[in-house]
Amino acid sequence: MVDRPEVDWEALRLRAVELMERAYAPYSRFRVGVAGLVDDGRVVAGCNVENAAYGVTLCAECGMVSELHATGGGRLTAVFCVGGDGQALMPCGRCRQLLWENGGPDCLLMTPEGVLPMSAVLPQAFGAEHLRHAEG
Repeated sequence: MVDRPEVDWEALRLRAVELMERAYAPYSRFRVGVAGLVDDGRVVAGCNVENAAYGVTLCAECGMVSELHATGGGRLTAVFCVGGDGQALMPCGRCRQLLWENGGPDCLLMTPEGVLPMSAVLPQAFGAEHLRHAEG
């Protein structure tokens, strides 16, 4: 695993809770917030934003990854996603792929069962290296 400073999981949880409270979820009433630590020390965050056309609803992780790139890029090193109760919530499959793309196998994720690296959350993940291999 990558050597990194200690993760302040409670600070990430509190930031995720703050964003969860701002979520736009008038249809499901299932509010989600997420916060991530970036390799340069920044914290980025997001909340879910629903839409009457359900297919264009944005997960909280989408907003967080957008903030990551909008504020300078980098790699996610630790992520905490929460539901309406403020406790750890496992990201959906699409969002696990987003976390893999922007954090890689060593990115740590707080899960309902504790901290796990993305390599355990999304084993045998598909990533950029597969596309480079296809180019020859």
